[in-house]
Amino acid sequence: MVTEVAALRNVVSPAPRGIWQAVFDRDAEAVPYQSPQWTDALCRSTHRRDRSRLYTFDDGVQIVLPLVGYRWVPGAVDLPGSMPWGWGIGGLVSTSPVKAEHVRAVVDDLTTHAPYVRLNIRPNPRAADVWRAAMPAGAHRVARMAHAIDLDGGFDAVWHGRFSASTRKYVTKAEQAGVVVECDDQGRLVPVYYDLFRRATQRWASQQHEPLLLARLRGHRRDPERKFVAIARIMRDACRIYVAYVDRQPAAACLVLSYHNANAARVVLDRERVGRSGAPDLMMKCAIEDACKAGCAIFTRANPGRRRALPTSSGESAERRMTTRSTAWSVSRSLPSIMRCAAGSRSSSASRTDLPRRPFSSGNGQHTRR
Repeated sequence: MVTEVAALRNVVSPAPRGIWQAVFDRDAEAVPYQSPQWTDALCRSTHRRDRSRLYTFDDGVQIVLPLVGYRWVPGAVDLPGSMPWGWGIGGLVSTSPVKAEHVRAVVDDLTTHAPYVRLNIRPNPRAADVWRAAMPAGAHRVARMAHAIDLDGGFDAVWHGRFSASTRKYVTKAEQAGVVVECDDQGRLVPVYYDLFRRATQRWASQQHEPLLLARLRGHRRDPERKFVAIARIMRDACRIYVAYVDRQPAAACLVLSYHNANAARVVLDRERVGRSGAPDLMMKCAIEDACKAGCAIFTRANPGRRRALPTSSGESAERRMTTRSTAWSVSRSLPSIMRCAAGSRSSSASRTDLPRRPFSSGNGQHTRR
């Protein structure tokens, strides 16, 4: 069997910001994690650097691989990620639908010319089949799960056709009980969100039988408060924090990123305060309603917990329900090839500029907005 590989014209790293933004804007499947602004937030809040790669093919297709490595580590011993653990989905954004031959060309470049010992790629779950068909036999595969809702038809269609009856019941119960959902796109609610994050860390430590001090140290190292401050500041109105209040006390919070698709990046809650109030369900309903009003096509949450992650109906088709199995890939290289690449690689740098982005427009829902 002949394996096709697209003809690659050139590679530029880091990807020039203007081109990256243009490619991202043209990709209808792109998620906010793949935007240049998300990489900015990551690099400015951690000891990381932009190692993104722009691929231009002979057929005119341009593809960007968001890639982030350690700031002070030489490329030959770096372990970059697309994206690093805790920073969402990576993979490719493209000016046209990505084909297996394009993925093969990218993987061939990464394993032949990029000076890395190993790199991890977690592609968009909606492109899982293309990546599965293109990856070499030696790539290590880790199964992941992503839940999503197709927002086609607007919120009325989503509410009646894609929310389960039990979720609608919990939402109604929360509304009748006086649960209030507040939304902020200026970063004002970051301290409230992070306090709930600390409370959730205590619960996670108990569930995993982990010493609380160790869990807090690990959580602070991976998710310091400055991380969420940087995300809110750099993503601006593309980042929204929702907080649900039960008896005027914050009980659940969610960080939602939005562009032409929306992602519930992290949901945290205080189970004792939540109780059986339905607060998380009302909070997610508000976030999904806003995403519909903003014109988003898909609302996704990756790695959900065991509780209802996103409201879905068991009677939907696979296309509508969109509970997707995704995959994270790890590609390693032999030491001789790494040394040859480190000695002979040449990459060009591009200046970083803040480019205008499509705003996450506000809706006129009944929940509180600040």
